Amino acid sequence: MQASNEPFAKIIDGPKQFVIPVFQRDFCWTFEQCEQLWRDVKRAAERTIDSGHFMGSIVYIQGEGRASCPIYLLIDGQQRLTTLTVLMVALRDHIQATNWSGSDDGPTTEKLNTCYLKNTAESGQKRYKLVLRRRDKATLQALIDEKNPSELEAESSELLVEAYKFFRSALQASDSDPEKVYQGVARLNIVDVTLSRNVDNPQLVFESMNSTGIDLRQSDLVRNYLLMGLRESEQTRLYNEYWSKIESFFRASGSAFDGFLRDYMALEQGLTQQIRGDRTYDEFKSFWNSEAEKPLEDLLSDMVRVGRTYASFLGIATMQRPWLADAMSHMRSLNTTQALLVMRLYDSHEKDRLSREEFIQAVTLIESYLLRRAVLGLQTRGYWSVFARIAHDLNPDSVFESLKAAFARLGGNYRFPSDQEFSRELQERDLYDLRVCKHVLDRLENFEHSAEPSPVANYSIEHVMPQEITPEWEKMIGENAAEQHAAWVHRLGNLTLTAYNSKYSNRPFGEKKDIKGGFQDSAVRLNRDIKDAERWTPKEIDARGKRLAAQALQIWPHHKADATSIQEAERRDLIKRASKHNPSELKMDKAARQVLDRILASVRRLGDVIEVIEQKSVCCYYGTSFFAEILPMSGYVRVMLPLDFNEVAIPEGLNVSDSSSWKFVPNRVHTNSNLIVDVGGETKVAALIPMIRQALDQSR
Repeated sequence: MQASNEPFAKIIDGPKQFVIPVFQRDFCWTFEQCEQLWRDVKRAAERTIDSGHFMGSIVYIQGEGRASCPIYLLIDGQQRLTTLTVLMVALRDHIQATNWSGSDDGPTTEKLNTCYLKNTAESGQKRYKLVLRRRDKATLQALIDEKNPSELEAESSELLVEAYKFFRSALQASDSDPEKVYQGVARLNIVDVTLSRNVDNPQLVFESMNSTGIDLRQSDLVRNYLLMGLRESEQTRLYNEYWSKIESFFRASGSAFDGFLRDYMALEQGLTQQIRGDRTYDEFKSFWNSEAEKPLEDLLSDMVRVGRTYASFLGIATMQRPWLADAMSHMRSLNTTQALLVMRLYDSHEKDRLSREEFIQAVTLIESYLLRRAVLGLQTRGYWSVFARIAHDLNPDSVFESLKAAFARLGGNYRFPSDQEFSRELQERDLYDLRVCKHVLDRLENFEHSAEPSPVANYSIEHVMPQEITPEWEKMIGENAAEQHAAWVHRLGNLTLTAYNSKYSNRPFGEKKDIKGGFQDSAVRLNRDIKDAERWTPKEIDARGKRLAAQALQIWPHHKADATSIQEAERRDLIKRASKHNPSELKMDKAARQVLDRILASVRRLGDVIEVIEQKSVCCYYGTSFFAEILPMSGYVRVMLPLDFNEVAIPEGLNVSDSSSWKFVPNRVHTNSNLIVDVGGETKVAALIPMIRQALDQSR
């Protein structure tokens, strides 16, 4: 690697071409960065002729090209070099448009073309000193060739055009002198870093550079990492065949691209802890390298497949399965932390393990889980990990049934709310204060009318009994009107949809029904039971709330997982946990080891036992039922059994006690193990086994 401090004019002058490799991002400098460069040029012009103005660095490596016009691949400094080139185009066009002329040392259109913009002795693509990528390339070349970028067949680069317009405008200012601008650019100093092919690692150099301007996204860094070390032809091929497709999926949202990379790695590696956003690139380098089992092209091909469905799930790319669009849209509007699980479902469907109907039901079930919990006001923090665990635990042989079982097994703060509590909260809660209120009403409005849905996007929420109580409403409500109003005004039964919200206002109920556009004329299905009511009091609100809650249970169903599926899921989980560790990893002295090995050998003869290492003990399960916890101690082994002390025949020579008499049992995992047996030698094991067998028989 060679580095030197050189004037920009010297770096760009002469027959040469700087090419932006396909792995680099597009031009992204905005007005703010262009204005800063303009100020730098003006400051450089004001300095003495022997001093320069530092402008950062550019890093490049020799490419494939003729010696008469060498090609350099730009590794770092693209934004800076591109913006200076656009400035030179603007200066040339300004001189030409205004017929400006200065001193013999001043700028001319010929000087600017020859020194900064074109290799005048070359033809075709070789005549441009700077070649960008994609639409940036066509736009810059149109500007250099004095053509209108808007007339290009392909889409032009808006940011490049805006940069050009900015500099043209700045040059037209009364205090702008083209000769001073020309001198200022000539005095810009840049650290010129030339890499040696097959010696320097461009990726490592790139990572170590502290560039100014707009930070690269994590996805930009990953793209550079995957493609930078390849030959130019291979870079171009892989970019065009794969990476450009992935970029097109996420063009509407760069942050979504970063999120996809995080979730893709988690999906492939079985992670249940979300990767930090600013660690995506670093984690990707650990996830895949040139020595990985999966070749780069296979990786990119798979990323295209998953990326397409990921972007369609987010709603930023075309839905590949139109029959899934409605269900996906309803679910996505509530949350997007379930992306990992949805990707697993997509994969299962592509492999014919999840039918079309099951896929729709699965997405509906996820929406139901999110909506029910939102109505109950349960916590959302930690959702990503919850959905990740479900995704990794799905049984490929029965995907939908295992999904239902996974929801059934969620407990505590992440439980799937029952029909009873969901229906109760829908009716009794102040639904209007919840973020999901409009979602609930929209879905109720179009319940069983998917072929001819109401335009709910045009509707707003209306309180039938108004939020501000009036004398007319006090009279209708009757006794304790203020208290009754406060208790019922925001409940589901009193909420509806309308396109005439401002017209209804606080009018009496009769007027709300009879005015033009009122409930009597309303085409909104939710208003059918309102227009037939003669009065509107808590009694009517309660009755309507019950009817709507009954519909809600059909829209957002319970998982209804069967006991067999739940048991199968629990057994798979136990087997998975058992595979991670074995008893030989537990630390203990020789005496305890001998006793433990003897006990486990005897327990294994009792049947198909699953041994799960929990903290410092061995927990034994038969099927999915726990029956013994074995904890090595110093010189002996403690066995804890889910038996009552009074129901067991105590053999002689064993130290047996009731845990209820203990204040605390150290390192115990299963707190329902009431019987504690301390085994002090191998000869005592035979007396222990009948008690273990009793615990096993009782657990079945």
